[in-house]
Amino acid sequence: MVKIVADSSCDLKSFPDLSFETVPLTLSTDERSYVDGLDLNVTEVLDYLYSHHGRSYTACPSTQSWLDAFEGADEIYVVTITSGLSGTYSSANTAKEQYLSEHPGVKICVVDSLSTGPGMVLLIEKIAEWKAQGKTFEEIESEIVNYQKSLKLYFALQSLHNLAVNGRVSKLIASAIGIMNVRILGTASPQGTIDPVAKCRGDRRVLEKLVEEIRACGYQGGKVRICHVENPAFADQIAEKLREAFGEIDLSIIPARGLCSYYAERGGIILGCER
Repeated sequence: MVKIVADSSCDLKSFPDLSFETVPLTLSTDERSYVDGLDLNVTEVLDYLYSHHGRSYTACPSTQSWLDAFEGADEIYVVTITSGLSGTYSSANTAKEQYLSEHPGVKICVVDSLSTGPGMVLLIEKIAEWKAQGKTFEEIESEIVNYQKSLKLYFALQSLHNLAVNGRVSKLIASAIGIMNVRILGTASPQGTIDPVAKCRGDRRVLEKLVEEIRACGYQGGKVRICHVENPAFADQIAEKLREAFGEIDLSIIPARGLCSYYAERGGIILGCER
């Protein structure tokens, strides 16, 4: 059996016509912990975090949770959140080595997405597409790196608080966001970290700058996947703007699960595209 396994930052809950499973990360404060499972109430978590004034943090999946997800498959593709922001890739590799020692005939490919959310979705979709075409494990393993180079990830965020307090971005950069309707537009670096691109005042300027950046990166009409944190209206506006600029493109919108909601925060948008 072929199986794709991803951590919960991919935002997907299921995948049609393929064995697919997500392994949850955990969101915590000193008072509570939330497992980013399929039934997590994201609104409830965000409400609690906004009212909580102590520290909050995230934890990568346990080795055992990966091992449980691998069970029963003989060809496994694992897609993780960027190693530049999380230890999840490392934990998946630890599980891979342990599983292979106990199941020597199994093939496991662990992919560091250098991304999150919609960037991971594009990788998962491509692996599924390759399997449907009949490609072998070895062919997919060798082609995935080149495909990753064609992907680009963007962020349009109203707050960088959680990213800053967890050391993912500079507190100096974070302090200027959210004041007077200022959003930050950022992108994923080649190392999978967050690079600020521009500070934009108002949604209209974010839309203009986002289209400008996507055009400049060499986008010519490939797939687009948009993740939003309780902001479907702005996600729809982005979709409309992209279709105006590039015509009828393969685009879908996905609500964020817990991990992406924690870091992108309420109102945040993450966009992945094929160049």
